[in-house]
Amino acid sequence: MKYNPMEVATLRPDYLGFIFWEPSARYFDGEIKAIPPDIEKIGVFVDADISYVLDQIEKYDLQGVQLHGNETPEYCKELVEYTGRPDRFLKPVRCIKVFSVKEKFDFSVLKEYEEVCDYFLFDTKGKLPGGNGYTFDWSLLKNYPSQKPYFLSGGIGPENVEEIKKFLQTPESKYCHVLDVNSKFEDRPGLKNIEKLEEFIKALGIRQKRNKN
Repeated sequence: MKYNPMEVATLRPDYLGFIFWEPSARYFDGEIKAIPPDIEKIGVFVDADISYVLDQIEKYDLQGVQLHGNETPEYCKELVEYTGRPDRFLKPVRCIKVFSVKEKFDFSVLKEYEEVCDYFLFDTKGKLPGGNGYTFDWSLLKNYPSQKPYFLSGGIGPENVEEIKKFLQTPESKYCHVLDVNSKFEDRPGLKNIEKLEEFIKALGIRQKRNKN
């Protein structure tokens, strides 16, 4: 599968995701060439053995993991403790726990993850763990009970610019840390359309990072 992370990296995103779930059409098993150090490489996993996650962190020098399955708070805690060992990793790896949202969502499930995750991510519930291509009702986030920064995901595309602008003016967007985009900006799974991404960034008025190299 062709994947173009270096082209995406020229747009200076905060994070760049690599999917390590084999059933995915975007499954990554290639080589990651040098990426600017201010872009964090995030590995996406679905109910993977912790040993496999740790191996990928080490192999690809990942700065974060995004957990899309049924990973428990205990799983997250164990993973964070392993990556906090200075004998194996230079610094702890960020833990992003994903929660799928449909018409409703019970935010009380977040409580057990508060101490063991760095971020939450809200995605649209669908047939696949992610990349289903449609949004959920963002007004549900009015009930967000935490102060932990979260990623907003789920079918965000070029057609959502005005909705995003409105959302970012609402109180519920206060802790929205990242807009996670994927399938709506692809020519095919894994191959991002750079022009679409550039137009999206400009339309939202997002300031890109300056090249520090």
